[in-house]
Amino acid sequence: PTWYQNLVMTPAFVLTLVAFYGIFWRRGGQTLGMQTWRLKTINNAGHLLTWGQSFKRILAACLMPLLFGVIGSLIGGSRTIMLTSAFLGLIFNYVFCLFNRRGLAVQDMLSNSITLKMPKVAHEGLWRGFKNRKKNQ
Repeated sequence: PTWYQNLVMTPAFVLTLVAFYGIFWRRGGQTLGMQTWRLKTINNAGHLLTWGQSFKRILAACLMPLLFGVIGSLIGGSRTIMLTSAFLGLIFNYVFCLFNRRGLAVQDMLSNSITLKMPKVAHEGLWRGFKNRKKNQ
């Protein structure tokens, strides 16, 4: 029912979103996907994000898709146009990096954070790690 969706599911989704990103950004500056791409989010002072900065960053990332979706809804009125506009707002968040002198996304600017590309670290490899572990024991 609609009341369940509005009173239970939507707040649960928002809390899950804030908890997921907040915990990862507070602990190491990276989500699992960011680790794969060697990206790390920190504040402008070079420290890990606080809960407040994490929340601001999540809200800022949702701002443009929401704004574009509302505009699309007012212009076209159909669900397809609204969702397409919201998707374009999401794309705008990252295309904005190309035109910003510092390469910051919209959410970086609004939350006083920066996402960095981390250097590649050479690992010894899985097989050598097992071999070295046996020698050390």
